[in-house]
Amino acid sequence: MTATEDRAGELERAGLNGQNMTALGRILGTGRIGYAEEGSDGVMRAEIRILEDQLVFDPQILVCPHGGEIELTIMNDDKNTHCALFPSNGDPKIIWLVNHSKGTARLTLDGPGHYWYGSTTGNDEGRGLNAAIVVGGEVPDSAKLDRPPQPRPEASPVGRN
Repeated sequence: MTATEDRAGELERAGLNGQNMTALGRILGTGRIGYAEEGSDGVMRAEIRILEDQLVFDPQILVCPHGGEIELTIMNDDKNTHCALFPSNGDPKIIWLVNHSKGTARLTLDGPGHYWYGSTTGNDEGRGLNAAIVVGGEVPDSAKLDRPPQPRPEASPVGRN
């Protein structure tokens, strides 16, 4: 096996760049990456779409610079009903989306990490309708371990001050 810089070409050759090819849906991480924008009120906001006849969230990976409140506007452009089950501190949030509808979910994700979400309707997740929210930044002081400082990278492209 050799590494390749032509990721799009490699995904196409493997049949992983679309629905109903090698896999039923698109594999997580092969879609577009989006970035949440922080408003003057401190709330990060982003739009997510369920693309028509593709069984994917777009963007498939949403990057937030740090933990906090995140407001997502979700649009179902598909001809089928879907939902989105989002992680959030305390209780997960679920939003039901009939075909060609729009809704809003407000999440609290206060620590850095990878948070997965998907549509739990039917077999949507198994067919590829899942995505990730990646939160950068530092953990709250209350969650830091009591130990000597550890080596850290010089810079991070997202969320490190």
